[in-house]
Amino acid sequence: MQGAILLIAASGLLQQPVARSIPDTIPTPPLANYARLGPAPRFANPIELPRRSVAIPDADSTQGQRPKAREYSNGYYTRLSIHKYASYATLPLFAAEYFVGQKLFNDTLNTRRGLKGVHSVLALGIGGLFAVNTVTGVWNLWEGRREPAGRARRYVHALLMLVSDAGFLATAASAPGDDRRSGTGSDDASHHRTLAIASFSAATVGYVMMLIWK
Repeated sequence: MQGAILLIAASGLLQQPVARSIPDTIPTPPLANYARLGPAPRFANPIELPRRSVAIPDADSTQGQRPKAREYSNGYYTRLSIHKYASYATLPLFAAEYFVGQKLFNDTLNTRRGLKGVHSVLALGIGGLFAVNTVTGVWNLWEGRREPAGRARRYVHALLMLVSDAGFLATAASAPGDDRRSGTGSDDASHHRTLAIASFSAATVGYVMMLIWK
């Protein structure tokens, strides 16, 4: 009888629901467990970014590329001053010589003999000016041949002035004699005038370019 009572009580306890407590936080496994998972998986075709290398110049090499200061003699600056101030007379002499020469060229009767003397004096002035500027200019051009700054400007100027020098020599050689008419009907006068204008033009371009080409 007692055994039957105990059996019934035990079966009632088994049928009662069991209350379980759910923790507030879920514990995380220790870090050591992640090591057991092995290395991270790799993609089949990974994307690789291009690598760029930037060259940083060395301080010693940068200092070695600094432009060196050029030293010129005292004569260089003296010749430069003479060349500069003498060139101021270039355009006035050209204008005066052209004006006088044109009047002589248009004088068909050869009555303006006094202008021939003025024409000759102006021609000598132009010849002396270009002789001085040619010597000083070529001398300084040779002394400053290793200076890279403004080299193209100097060489173009020198070339134009040397061309005009040759033109003035040809102009003087083609001048009509005193016994020839210098009017518009003279072939010698026309040739002389053409050479003079060509020489004036080359020298004027060479002069003006030094003022505007810095």
